[in-house]
Amino acid sequence: MSSGPRDGDRVALTFHGQGGADVAEALLAGAAAAGARITVLAVGTWLDEQPDIARRILDAGHELGNHTLTHRNISAMGADAAYAEIAGCAERLERLTGSRGRWLRPSQAEYCTPTLTAQARRAGYEHCLGYDVDSLDYTDPGPAAVRRNVMDRIRPGSVVSLHFGHHGTVLALPDILRDLEARGLRAVTASELFS
Repeated sequence: MSSGPRDGDRVALTFHGQGGADVAEALLAGAAAAGARITVLAVGTWLDEQPDIARRILDAGHELGNHTLTHRNISAMGADAAYAEIAGCAERLERLTGSRGRWLRPSQAEYCTPTLTAQARRAGYEHCLGYDVDSLDYTDPGPAAVRRNVMDRIRPGSVVSLHFGHHGTVLALPDILRDLEARGLRAVTASELFS
């Protein structure tokens, strides 16, 4: 799933979960200040490094999902290796929160291939979450470029790919959220977008 209903006022801001705790906390605070709800697709090794972050994300009213165990190129893996990546992160999510989360976003891939979809289902995920707007924030182009990359492409139902771990994203988020409000759009979790 890479976009939701186009006839509403909702968009999903989805974040690849990894990087420093300070950036994660700043992004969560920015979302809270605007009343936005986000979806964080966590990397399993990041959860190992910062086990408290999963609960903080959920306690703030956001959604948490799976972005594989080590964030390697999952599309280049065989079925069993891909399953191990998905299941390894799912195990950490379940241990930390009591839930595997609803969504899987494949690492280093925009969409799930049929092989990845099968392995996601094997690990308990009915849904792979793609995106139709790439902020390119992971290239560190600066906050103005991140904002422009999002706002030039976003429309009702969009799923936006953003990343924890990048200071430009922290600086761009307040402007993105103000721009969304000015366009009559609101940031919701992926589950809310697709409900």
